[in-house]
Amino acid sequence: MKEKILTNVRIIDPSQKMDEIGNIVIDEKGKIKSIGKKSGTSKSAEKIDLKGLVAIPGLVDMKAFVGEPGFEYKENFRTLSQAALAGGVTSIVTMPNTKPVIDNVSMVDFIIRRGRDKAKVNLFPCASITRQIEGNQMTEFGLLKARGIIGFSDVNKTIQNSELMSRIMNYASDIDVLIMQHAEDYELAKNSCINQGEVATRLGLQGVSDIAEKIIIERDLSLLSEFPCRYHINQISSKNSLNVIKKNKSNGIKFSTGVSINNLSLNQNDIGEFRTFLKLSPPLRSEEDRLSLIEGIKNDLINVIVSDHIPEDEESKRLPFAQAATGSIGIETLLSLSLELYHNESLPLEKIIKCLTINPAKILKIDKGSLKEGSDADICIFDLEKPWVVKAEELKSKSKNTAVENRKLQGKVKMTLLNGEIAYSN
Repeated sequence: MKEKILTNVRIIDPSQKMDEIGNIVIDEKGKIKSIGKKSGTSKSAEKIDLKGLVAIPGLVDMKAFVGEPGFEYKENFRTLSQAALAGGVTSIVTMPNTKPVIDNVSMVDFIIRRGRDKAKVNLFPCASITRQIEGNQMTEFGLLKARGIIGFSDVNKTIQNSELMSRIMNYASDIDVLIMQHAEDYELAKNSCINQGEVATRLGLQGVSDIAEKIIIERDLSLLSEFPCRYHINQISSKNSLNVIKKNKSNGIKFSTGVSINNLSLNQNDIGEFRTFLKLSPPLRSEEDRLSLIEGIKNDLINVIVSDHIPEDEESKRLPFAQAATGSIGIETLLSLSLELYHNESLPLEKIIKCLTINPAKILKIDKGSLKEGSDADICIFDLEKPWVVKAEELKSKSKNTAVENRKLQGKVKMTLLNGEIAYSN
């Protein structure tokens, strides 16, 4: 590979507290050689004039589903990679709810090998916390970690048994693994498909109270005070949950929290007349909850924004709301939707980028999310002001179940580099 110089670019890298116009020099090995306004140039290097576009570290998405193995008709490594790169995402934590479930060493070997052969982004696979994601018996954390597993999650299922959860935390603490919990009490959430409240009543649908989320967070954080491990709440959706998080953080309990871009950008009123593409887990809640989540990011109570990319085929979504599959694609629109929070003055740009890059990298303990010298040249370059409209048929994902169809956005990815090579260009 020839040395490259990206010139005339606004560099924003929260890991270095950097926001300046300058150059990025990438060496022959795809590493950052120098960066910033004092960065040098080379006559032999390939020069790319970015004309004032913004460069940030490649995004790190902590929660995305890939359909391999078992659900290739929804998504596969190739289509997930294409969608991710078009959205500036260069590192993805993939969920274990494949078929078969990633809960043993042979499946880990398969997924890593398959990803290496087919994916064009950095993949960091998760394994399930419990066997078959049934919530009964722990998987072999130690063996799975040794094979390359980055963390453990039962995806959209919650460990209901408190005694089992305490053992999970205790063991996770001993061997330093990350536990990522979906917070929802099964009995309170049973048969529900929407937030409990006026919209659920009007549509005649079974609703779930935010207490179902809050009660699991309270339980887990109580256990965490006894069994301190690396613990991450996958996604929160309510003001009440934030109050619990704030209280525990002020008491010195150490943990991290994520939120889906859907819950930051939409509320329950957007569901309208049974729009099944907005059937999500956790569900869209009130506008008050949405605004509280934004404040949670501002106050460092929420550390990470995820796409919660869940591809579903059209047949699974075009059903009565209660029977429709849950989830939305979102990896390609993650950055643009997040930038909406900057354009409407809800959040500072640096804070948004921090939640999409260095924060998830630190939680996962991976060497990504930064443009410091010597790091891999995984770079997202975007036009901060570029207007565009989301059209499902134009998205790269194999499935088209976007929750933001026809949404007008401002801010578009123009180029994505992976290890110094241009992997996507628009």
